[in-house]
Amino acid sequence: MSVRRLAPKELQPAGFAFTPENIEFAQREIAKYPPGRQFSAVIAIMWRAQEQSGGWLPEAAIRAIADMLEMPYIRALEVATFYTMFQLNPVGKKAHVQVCGTTPCMLRGAGELIEVCKNRIHHDPFHLSADGDFSWEEVECAGACVNAPMVQIWKDTYEDLNPDLLNKVLDGFASGNPPKPGPQNGRQYAAPITGPTTLKTGGINVASSENDGPALTDAESKKPTEAANVQERPAPKAPAADATEKNPPR
Repeated sequence: MSVRRLAPKELQPAGFAFTPENIEFAQREIAKYPPGRQFSAVIAIMWRAQEQSGGWLPEAAIRAIADMLEMPYIRALEVATFYTMFQLNPVGKKAHVQVCGTTPCMLRGAGELIEVCKNRIHHDPFHLSADGDFSWEEVECAGACVNAPMVQIWKDTYEDLNPDLLNKVLDGFASGNPPKPGPQNGRQYAAPITGPTTLKTGGINVASSENDGPALTDAESKKPTEAANVQERPAPKAPAADATEKNPPR
């Protein structure tokens, strides 16, 4: 596993304080757990702190959360540095692009999406663009393999991409009008791009005016059978001859 370190001191803010809304959120999360188990709320509260801080988690926020939960600083730092969902360095103000580079996405063109990020944002991951609005990284499976290739920006995924479609997604974030998350090629969720291929007649997915009955019917009515508690058993075999008659014991 790669070593994850906090951002240099010169990039760290002097302090951190939750907004009133996020303080209420943190209190609700803590209340979900029994007394003495408040450490369990750390991930949810860190995620909210990251959102408040513009997409990354400063050291001051980690320490503030540790104080809130009465946990040692080292325990909070262990959580922040272990989970890659927490960004430890500043990211783009408008978008941090996470390009899935696992096998299904790579086979479907993720390499071309990475090239778009290199050319448009920065040659290297985890670096800000010249205007500070964008950053990018390659990640492992983001869970949308059937719609590969895809990227995740903040909490949303943008799927069924190619270089042109990714550029359109980035244009939307640059202009302050992000596109609708999900497939970008027009299909519905993970449905076939060509439309339905099964259950096209009959069944619950067809309007009642077109439904002439169940898609499958029996050729004839079911025949009566034995009761469920009646068991079919093979006829008993005749008992075998007694071997002792021909070979009496001595």
